[in-house]
Amino acid sequence: MASKQNWRPKVLVTNKETPPKGVNILREKCDVIFPENVPATREEILKLVPGCDGIMWVGHYALNGEVLDIGAPTLKAISTMSAGMDYVDLEEFKRRDFPLGYTPSVLNDAVADEAVGLMIAAGRRFHEGRLKIDNSQWDGGPQWMLGQDIKGSTVGIIGLGEIGQAIARRLKGFEVGQIIYSGRKPKPAGDKLGAKFASQEELLRESDYVFLAVPLNNSTRHLMNDTTLKQMKPTAVLINISRGEIVDQDALVAALKNGTIFAAGLDVMTPEPLPADNELLKLPNAVIVPHLGSATRRTRDDMSVIAAHNVLAGMEGSPMLAPYPYPD
Repeated sequence: MASKQNWRPKVLVTNKETPPKGVNILREKCDVIFPENVPATREEILKLVPGCDGIMWVGHYALNGEVLDIGAPTLKAISTMSAGMDYVDLEEFKRRDFPLGYTPSVLNDAVADEAVGLMIAAGRRFHEGRLKIDNSQWDGGPQWMLGQDIKGSTVGIIGLGEIGQAIARRLKGFEVGQIIYSGRKPKPAGDKLGAKFASQEELLRESDYVFLAVPLNNSTRHLMNDTTLKQMKPTAVLINISRGEIVDQDALVAALKNGTIFAAGLDVMTPEPLPADNELLKLPNAVIVPHLGSATRRTRDDMSVIAAHNVLAGMEGSPMLAPYPYPD
């Protein structure tokens, strides 16, 4: 039997394709195990939990009391490799006062970059234009395939958190006319950005581009629905880089088909992965990206490093680098 001095904690990393930068940090002090399959099923992951001291939870599998029960009594800390926590039973983790880490902030720039990319692609009809080429329908007349301008436009950001602020900073370079935002209350960050606080209804009514940058919870699920989509301009573009369920997807498909709004750029949708025969993919005015917001090499490396340090600190009983801030 190994002495306590030579004892090494066992850590489960739930995806064997997790960036090595984070995994190697764990390996310096821990024995690291992985599921065999990529991606693993949740059931496969749960079979590996007993006896683990820590878990780096990579992927949006349900993370709840069942995991904690199976991990007891050895499990001491978990960190997700994500900023969004909608798949975590946060009330249960808070009730048990269990050390839980996540990886906020580090992905803000990558997500904001993609949000602006979707704005341009949807507003300027990139996907529709490619379809014209594929179908030998290239016309090229002076009124052909006209899109929406960004310069001088009114941009609405629903949720001026860190990602919303990063989007706003980027848009300053595009010489937009006005940035407005909605949320529970005005933010000092809005003043620094020169952004105007408004009700959601006013934002939807006035904006040429609408960005969704809010977390998914009971108050934001289907925030964009048949009613709210009809509050937007028929020339407006909707961009969603948060979570798919914030949009009522059936209502969005209808709005894009009947001209209620001009176009949409989506990094997230329901379900994920989206089936290839989904109605959304048949629309020329929908630019669809398969949840690539944080998918840059540096961002994913940084996320893995933060998650690894979270797990190590949590197992030692030390403050995590990025603990999830349980609300009071």
